[in-house]
Amino acid sequence: MTSPSFASIVPATPPAGTTTAPRLEVVHLSATYQEGRAVLPVLKDVSLAVGDGEFVALIGPSGCGKSTLLDVVAGLVTPAAGTIQLDGAPVTDRARLGRAAYMRQKDLLLPWRTALENAALALEVGGVSKRRALAAARARLPEFGLDGFAGAYPAQLSGGMRQRVAFLRTVLADRPLMLLDEPFGALDALTRAAMQAWLLDLWERERRAVLLVTHDVEEAVFLADRVVVLTPRPGRVAHEERIALPRPRRRAVVTAPAFVAHKAAVLAALGLLGTDGA
Repeated sequence: MTSPSFASIVPATPPAGTTTAPRLEVVHLSATYQEGRAVLPVLKDVSLAVGDGEFVALIGPSGCGKSTLLDVVAGLVTPAAGTIQLDGAPVTDRARLGRAAYMRQKDLLLPWRTALENAALALEVGGVSKRRALAAARARLPEFGLDGFAGAYPAQLSGGMRQRVAFLRTVLADRPLMLLDEPFGALDALTRAAMQAWLLDLWERERRAVLLVTHDVEEAVFLADRVVVLTPRPGRVAHEERIALPRPRRRAVVTAPAFVAHKAAVLAALGLLGTDGA
């Protein structure tokens, strides 16, 4: 048995003149965090959407609620206000559990399981037999650059290889929405650049809806169709930058004037450029 590709489960483009609800819509979302007896506001009246097959990056200063927003979307945290809609319908916290494939910054691989066994874990948790889960994971190892590493344990893998295993596990969860929380944040610059290009190539071929959290402005502009900028805590939407760069994208695009202009706009929205653009 092999796992279906992203493309096999993404609906075809609707006919001209028809509308399709966003895959994800966050509507007037507010969230709080309790620290001792104090209740701290984390997110305030945040609204955003991710269309089917769209790549959206979420960026903002540390502590502004980016990861909290992903936790809310995944059903792990109850918001103080607002709603989460999936495919046009409001969905409760409990009902959202398992509806999105969620990859956190740390790969969270189990040290006692091989790369193949770690990749197959999402399918096993979903009720697939271990034999079928392993077969599905093994079939996609070459596509993820893991051919020959099925029997390796996490401690024997480089950071980039561990992230590939974690991505394969996330993909095999077979959900139409992927939540990625700084998946490359712990990697060195060269490995991070290689993994960004690899992710783009995978996404270009299979086009699933993605909401990515990142602190890296260049990464956000390079990967996304839109970049949503949050303010310092409590996080609010300060700016939305639509990225008018052709796809497929290659690393050379980072030197293009249009790329530099998008990057400058996001930096300005973050308050990292002076009034003179410096």
